[in-house]
Amino acid sequence: MNMLIYLIPIALLMGAMGLLAFLWSLKSGQYEDLQGAAWRVLADDENEPTP
Repeated sequence: MNMLIYLIPIALLMGAMGLLAFLWSLKSGQYEDLQGAAWRVLADDENEPTP
């Protein structure tokens, strides 16, 4: 039971850090162009030689 005194604040701190990281990613524009990355994967680069 004494271990809960340490584990609960650690869990709350880690949850707050995850929330702050998510909010930072929203603010910095990480989720602005979700379709663009998917189309770039499928695009052929004709400048690179094929082996």
